[in-house]
Amino acid sequence: MMNNDAQGALVDMPNPSGSRREEGGGAVRSSGCGSNPGPDPREMWGGISWRCLATGRTLAGPQANPRCNLKSPTMGEDGGGRGCGTTRELQRLKQQALEYYRENDVPRRLEELLNATFYLQPADVYGHLANCFSKLAKPPTICRVVGKKVLDGLGLPTLQVEIFCTIQNFPKNICSVVIATHFEVHETTFPELAEAEEVERSDAVSTAVQWVNETITQELQGIAPSNQAQVDRVLRTFFENKVQEDKERKELEKSLEESTVPVPLPLIPPPPPPPAKKKGQKQGLKDTLTEKPIIPPEPAEPVLCGSMAIGAVSLAVAKTSALLGSNPLYVNIALLKHPQEQPTKLAIPSLMVSLVSCGKSSPGKLNLMKEVICIPHPGLTAKQGVEMLMEIQKQINKTIEMPPPPKTEPKKGHNGGKRGQPITGKMSHLGCLTITYDTIEQPLLLIQGICANLGLELGTNLHLAINCAAHELMDYSKGKYEVMTATHKTAAEMVDLYVDLLGKFPSIIAIIDPFRKEDAEQWDSIYNALGSRCYIIAGSASRSISKLLEDGNISLPKSSGLIIKHTNQTTMSDLVEITNLIDSKKYIAIFGSAEGESSDGSLVDLAVGLGVRFIKLGGLSRGERVTKYNRLFAIEEELVQNGTLGFNEGYTFPDLNKDDDTAAESREAAAEVAGELREPPQPIFPAEAGEESAKP
Repeated sequence: MMNNDAQGALVDMPNPSGSRREEGGGAVRSSGCGSNPGPDPREMWGGISWRCLATGRTLAGPQANPRCNLKSPTMGEDGGGRGCGTTRELQRLKQQALEYYRENDVPRRLEELLNATFYLQPADVYGHLANCFSKLAKPPTICRVVGKKVLDGLGLPTLQVEIFCTIQNFPKNICSVVIATHFEVHETTFPELAEAEEVERSDAVSTAVQWVNETITQELQGIAPSNQAQVDRVLRTFFENKVQEDKERKELEKSLEESTVPVPLPLIPPPPPPPAKKKGQKQGLKDTLTEKPIIPPEPAEPVLCGSMAIGAVSLAVAKTSALLGSNPLYVNIALLKHPQEQPTKLAIPSLMVSLVSCGKSSPGKLNLMKEVICIPHPGLTAKQGVEMLMEIQKQINKTIEMPPPPKTEPKKGHNGGKRGQPITGKMSHLGCLTITYDTIEQPLLLIQGICANLGLELGTNLHLAINCAAHELMDYSKGKYEVMTATHKTAAEMVDLYVDLLGKFPSIIAIIDPFRKEDAEQWDSIYNALGSRCYIIAGSASRSISKLLEDGNISLPKSSGLIIKHTNQTTMSDLVEITNLIDSKKYIAIFGSAEGESSDGSLVDLAVGLGVRFIKLGGLSRGERVTKYNRLFAIEEELVQNGTLGFNEGYTFPDLNKDDDTAAESREAAAEVAGELREPPQPIFPAEAGEESAKP
């Protein structure tokens, strides 16, 4: 046994010469002073030996620590100078060594470790000691954060963040993440607008890189990555300061503009009075049914240039903490959401997979369906669901590649010019095919027919959803939605359209963004009409996560749930808070991917850890989207192996109008309008799809 002091932590070990030498911590370089039996250690180890500060004995060999800074000031670089130094100086250094090791509890811990190692006698002694010492080391802390400009899946600039931590006195690069920008991707737009957005995007990424490399890296130095709450507080404070700086700058610019001599505005003459009605003229229809003027669009929520740095750094720190703790990221996110008790089961969110796109940018007349989405039955695993949808996707591809049927000679007086028009398609940035269609029913009937050919039943094996992206359809010159080319409908008429569509296709269980966010009255109407059998989802119509948390109100516009995305200044703490708020209101949460995605799969871990109901990753093409599906399969397999995979229940539609006495009456009236007892349309089989697409 050893004594509980610095000398007790030193063990006699044989040296290569067969004699004994002392090893331990805290040594100084020596030029041979002191007695050491056997050959001269300077001859054995290139003339280098070390003097232990705790015992005063000479240590020889490369195992002595050459980086120790506790050298006698009486010695030169090679141990020369005035011999071995004075006894007083050595005694002072020895006392400092004793205090240093005792303060760090080295003697006791070293004695316990060596004794335990002797009884264990591992095959790799030093590997065992290294593992034990690593557990005694200080926890890692952030030492540097690096931001870089990289390209996303569409070749557009975005932000990458790397985290470096101090681990056992050395900086190490732990991980990196890439965050998607908030900018929407426009397939067709004016060159001037595209150029302006390109400049804005580049400025946003460059500013974010500057924030990360100059200020954020200094603010986070010394913080343990496991302390996510502290990291997010630091980031939030930094962002608030930046917002205040931006506000002060704008106020200064405004005051400077107002200080200039204002130019008087010309007087606008009052509108002329309405023409007098002629004698005997009857009142027209427009006099009795005056349409309500549309509400002008609300100004877009301001996005502070560079704000994506906040979300990227927060995610990178969370991923760093998971890697250092040898945990998957989704486990750490689940612990953030459930700090009191780790959940025993984690469910894979139900998939929302985009199959075709017939939106505003599609070449056909149809504008209403930016995405036609398939949702596998909740009883299927994610892998089974994707395999089923891959078969449907293959059949759609074959339908597009299928040559049109031969044209028949038109009868006299009939125009058969459009008969046999082929279905054309191209791959969109969403990872699905953009198809040429002219009517609302055509893409739905195509999928219905393909499912029938494959022995699948819509409404049983899988369900449908539609992303209408209504904010892209409003024609403000007419005050109506352009659902098809040259076909416009008012907001009130749109409600009837959706009710009629669900009457024909009851397998539709979700409608995303059926209106602009300004049409609050129509959101109420469609929810009252369809909310009991379909999810009404606010995506672009919803406000940002920051605004939702600031107000604490997620009920505007009235909907069944929200699509949340990790962009801009959204931290991990914000995601936990917003999902808790959504859960408390009995809404559903859909974790969505941005339009310009990267190949970073962390988004899937966030969705699983937060326990959202659906995950919307786009189509089954494009590498940046397929990467996320593969990550989902990997997580599912891990949960199965660990016995912690939970399953989602069937799709239910909670009634948020329970306290509203008029809700039941509204639904009854909607059912009459929908004509739920009518016979649904017959599905289009792939062989007939070419002819059906040509029908007006």
